[in-house]
Amino acid sequence: MAERVIKKAKLIEGPVGKTIINLTIPMIFAMMSMVAFNLVDTFYVGKLGTNELAALSFTFPVILVVVSIALGLGMGTSAVISRAIGEGDHYKVQRLTTDGLLLALLVVLCFVIIGFLTIEPLFKILGATPIILPLIKKYMSIWYAGMPFVVVPMVGNNAIRATGDTKTPSAIMMVAVTVNFIMDPLLIFGIGPFPKLGIAGAAISTVIARFITFSVALWVLAIRDKMISFILPKFNRILQSWKSILFIGVPIAGARIITPLSIGVITSIIAGYGPKAVAGFGVASRIEFFALAVIRALSSVFGPFVGQNIGAKKYNRVEKGIIFSKRFAILWGAIMFIILVLSSRPIASIFNKDPDVISTIILYLSIVPIGYGLQGILLICNTSLNVLRKPLQAAGLIITQMFILYIPLAYLGSYLFGIKGIFSGIALAYLIAGIIAHFVLKKHLISIKKNME
Repeated sequence: MAERVIKKAKLIEGPVGKTIINLTIPMIFAMMSMVAFNLVDTFYVGKLGTNELAALSFTFPVILVVVSIALGLGMGTSAVISRAIGEGDHYKVQRLTTDGLLLALLVVLCFVIIGFLTIEPLFKILGATPIILPLIKKYMSIWYAGMPFVVVPMVGNNAIRATGDTKTPSAIMMVAVTVNFIMDPLLIFGIGPFPKLGIAGAAISTVIARFITFSVALWVLAIRDKMISFILPKFNRILQSWKSILFIGVPIAGARIITPLSIGVITSIIAGYGPKAVAGFGVASRIEFFALAVIRALSSVFGPFVGQNIGAKKYNRVEKGIIFSKRFAILWGAIMFIILVLSSRPIASIFNKDPDVISTIILYLSIVPIGYGLQGILLICNTSLNVLRKPLQAAGLIITQMFILYIPLAYLGSYLFGIKGIFSGIALAYLIAGIIAHFVLKKHLISIKKNME
């Protein structure tokens, strides 16, 4: 039987809005699944107590650093693969996919070693107390051991999405969430024959679920879609692939790392208000990821759309897609703001019964969501700039948001108005950065259009 040929570019024809919506809908389920993955852990760990919930909140920015690196590599791989598909170069698609996965494995090895050696000093810097630190160690020692099952599937799933297939990665993530949902209470609370492992049980459940995504993603790429090459080329050819991936991936990863590092700084500021404030902020951050899941889904699938159309030299479709996506981001942000403001108390009560934790969650959800629409525009502009081979400009937007706006405004807000001022500073950072991103992308689109004429 002949090997299956790599899918041809299928995002370069048809109505732009409908194409983007069809790509986004499956990705919404994937994003919801990813957020639900974290919310399930938060929900069950919250039942153990405030200290356990605070410990999990401290791990959040560190885990986001690793995830950011994985997503940077994945998006860099997806960007070059989608353009290769648009160009019709099937050998190049296969080579880039294979080399991207190899690169991910090398990165994992480095970070596993670094992670194990820095657990205690790193979390002390973030403000973890002697009571909470042992709980963090239990969780992170297991999580670091399972890191390959987190990073490699992210690169693999992005490679699958580059073909225009967003359904398969979504299905993979939904299965993983289901497994995590089932295993969490069994291992955390010791139900039935399972041992009671507490917060360590949440980490083991995560590793088991991620192993499923690892196995299925590799099967899809290697067996179903024939996107992995088992022919070893000259090392120079692998280096060429790595250079093209890293040219886009490193700025993306760097920019994405800035976000959890900034959240880490904010966490350390909020730690001054006590563990209950940290627990509330951790829950609110996860709820925010859920609220922005649709916009994040749109920005994720927008990369393959832009890449295939640029590769096929269909600039007008790119321009129409950007306009459509920005309008949708504003609309969704407005909807989420209204929903979260009106329902913040019942949502907060789901995760913890402590009144101080609940009040922190309510305060966050009453202020920060006002900036969600423009935060969505920032995400879309970043994706567009990366695929248009302007990764430094995209990274510059994130640096501006976090270092010039997010952290300084949070510090200033804390000094002037306490924790309410911190959350107001975050909202203001989202608003200003979104406006800046709109004009930066607009400038580059005008320049690209002139060059293509």
